[in-house]
Amino acid sequence: MKNFPTDIEIAQDATLIHIKEIANKINIAADDLEYYGKYKSKLPLYLQKENPQGKLILVTAMSPTKYGEGKTTMTIGLTDGLNTIGEKAIAVLREPSLGPVFGLKGGAAGGGYAQVIPMEDINLHFTGDFSAIEKANNLLAAVIDNNLQNPKASLNLDPKSIAWKRVMDMNDRSLRQIIIGVGGKANGTMREDGFNITPASEVMAILCLSKDLEDLKNRLGNIFVGKTLEGKAIFARDLKVVGAMAVLLKDALKPNLVQTLEGNPAILHGGPFASIAQGTNSVIATKMGLSLGDYVVTEAGFGADLGAEKFFHIKCGQSGLKPDAVVIVATIRAIKHHSGLSENELKTPNVLAVEKGFCNLEKHIENIQKFGINPVVCINSFPDDSNDEYDKLKELCLTKGVNAILNTSFVDGGKGSVALAQKVVDEINNGENHYKPLYKASDSIEHKIKTIATEIYGADGVEFSTKSRTQLKMINDLGFNDFSICMAKTPASFSDNEKLIGRPTNFTITVREFEIASGAGFIIPLLGDVMRMPGLPSVPNAERIDIDNNGKISGLS
Repeated sequence: MKNFPTDIEIAQDATLIHIKEIANKINIAADDLEYYGKYKSKLPLYLQKENPQGKLILVTAMSPTKYGEGKTTMTIGLTDGLNTIGEKAIAVLREPSLGPVFGLKGGAAGGGYAQVIPMEDINLHFTGDFSAIEKANNLLAAVIDNNLQNPKASLNLDPKSIAWKRVMDMNDRSLRQIIIGVGGKANGTMREDGFNITPASEVMAILCLSKDLEDLKNRLGNIFVGKTLEGKAIFARDLKVVGAMAVLLKDALKPNLVQTLEGNPAILHGGPFASIAQGTNSVIATKMGLSLGDYVVTEAGFGADLGAEKFFHIKCGQSGLKPDAVVIVATIRAIKHHSGLSENELKTPNVLAVEKGFCNLEKHIENIQKFGINPVVCINSFPDDSNDEYDKLKELCLTKGVNAILNTSFVDGGKGSVALAQKVVDEINNGENHYKPLYKASDSIEHKIKTIATEIYGADGVEFSTKSRTQLKMINDLGFNDFSICMAKTPASFSDNEKLIGRPTNFTITVREFEIASGAGFIIPLLGDVMRMPGLPSVPNAERIDIDNNGKISGLS
């Protein structure tokens, strides 16, 4: 694999099919497409059915490492694999954020010969959805500050109570906590403020959870802004800006159709992070895929303790969707990482390390089984792996009652995922999966948090800071106690301490503070030192990206 081409070289060498031909494969008429050039288009909302008959396959993963486990690659590979064995499958994915593209993680269009294309467009501005979400979010922020400044229309908002932050789709730690309105009254009311990254915007969550434009507007109106000086709750609808926000989002609400390298349909829509948001693509896109194909392969961000848990409790809880199968992506190197090996030891075959590091994957398997689903483990193959390591991992998975299937779609495309595709179809046809959530909407906020912490993370309990307890009382007083929980924590560990790898025990999690997403219908506990605006690494990906005089991009991954 020394001369194996880069992701962008593979993507640029591909022959793209006109998007109307991709649409035709899933019985979408050319006149139904809203074209963004030849190779991408918007899809009208009426293509989704309320009760679609397709089968839903969720792809999740073990706790991630800095080396990358290839969950999106495996999702695309599985979609191509299903089509290779004659099934009508559609990938339904999130859109990439510019934060990781220019930061550390890179893009989110897959890798090797399991990618969605046009790769450069998808990883950059695409069809403008993120820009629309950002603008709608920041319009509300501007109107809030304008209301503080305008005595004639003032809602008498308490500036210290304002809970709404601005957003930007870029990693920039300097914007986490700022002072605005500096320079006198003409520049607005001076107060503390801050930025989240766009995928963490409540507007992103609302777009991903809405079923139509009317539902979108209702949810936008329910956004909690803050309180008056008299203690009355103020919502976005009180600022009379919901219609304008919806106008900005009218096109962003429509899913985007693209293609895999093998010419299979892929729907991309929404892009929340699972570590700091709900981490799954839109309900509309998923239902549309299930209306147009026999199988939808979708993913939830980071490890199953974050993305899958939120997929089940938030997305499924609010939409009525139910997964028919779950795939957990694992790599030998990630398992060896969770055994405690250093980076320079990961390339050396070590069966004992696989045995020791299996504890992390084991916990994720057990967690999925708690939801009534027996997962399939997908082993993403790498050149440094050994057959003895594969055999040991398969043997260990069998002790938990699950099958582990080797996947080579990074190198071989769809044919490298045929065995996995067939196994997933068999699991669905067996009809033995019966999804059930771990908590009810009527449970208290404290109970829901404790359930996730103890059942999913394996914690002994939950501690609440003084600030979070004050906020928790306000959440209950506002009547938000029936909302779902959207934990924000490090993805690197089951705990809220990224250094506790493997399967940590004898720990508690600490809720530092809460953010409220009343329009989206969930509460966000911030655990440990997690931030909802990431920072750039010391050497960001942006330093490697360039474009030549002919418009050819390099360095994008």
